[in-house]
Amino acid sequence: MTDKGLIAIAAGIAVLAGLGTGIGEGIAASRALEALGRNPEAENKIRTLMILGIALTETVALYGLLVSLILIFVY
Repeated sequence: MTDKGLIAIAAGIAVLAGLGTGIGEGIAASRALEALGRNPEAENKIRTLMILGIALTETVALYGLLVSLILIFVY
């Protein structure tokens, strides 16, 4: 019985990876908007780099979700 509880706690902790991801994506978007305000001519390059960075950051949240689902349904 305790094993199921510990697995549930571990799954909850794994989902918390999304918390850091959300904060990081918000910071990235705000810095991109600051850069765009300073240099509007570089809009395409800034947008491309921001989307690439946010996409790479989002993988951390997806891996956390994947780990939590594996913990819940496999173990």
